[in-house]
Amino acid sequence: MALPATIHRVAIELSDVDQNRYASINTTAARHPSETAERLIARLIAYALSYNEDIAFTRGICEADEPDLWIKSLDGRLLDWIEVGLPEAKRLAKASNHCERVTLFAYGEAYERWLAGCKPQLAVIKNFRLFYLSDDLIAPLVAQLNRSVEWQFTNSDNTLYISVGEQSIVGELVEVSFD
Repeated sequence: MALPATIHRVAIELSDVDQNRYASINTTAARHPSETAERLIARLIAYALSYNEDIAFTRGICEADEPDLWIKSLDGRLLDWIEVGLPEAKRLAKASNHCERVTLFAYGEAYERWLAGCKPQLAVIKNFRLFYLSDDLIAPLVAQLNRSVEWQFTNSDNTLYISVGEQSIVGELVEVSFD
């Protein structure tokens, strides 16, 4: 019998100064039994940084043809395909043909090697953005993870300030340039 997903209730007070976006977010995120805590944290950061009233978690790991998050227009067009992790460049290129923008929030120990291997393929995708989330940002959030997630989340000058209870975590949001 398959293990069920763990449901996390998420409350984020978002102040994204860089995007002029402010919101009180209340949502739920399902963590598949095979999903790491690091990946869930990366998905939550991606959700906050990409926040839009129409953003939604997808079936992600359970569905190979869907990203981790997406933003769709009212008429069903795919506006933003949002992935976390280190996917194949071919997957991102294919997605770019079906939506207005592809956004990747990369993280993990293999990031440098992955980027060196796919940078030429990624550089030709015109509607692609890549952000790197460091372990220095993700690890303390993993240590604080429980089934009820409450963050004060601020993005200012590509510096993330995330408060969890009494702890404040600061990390740089690195946008990778292909110029």
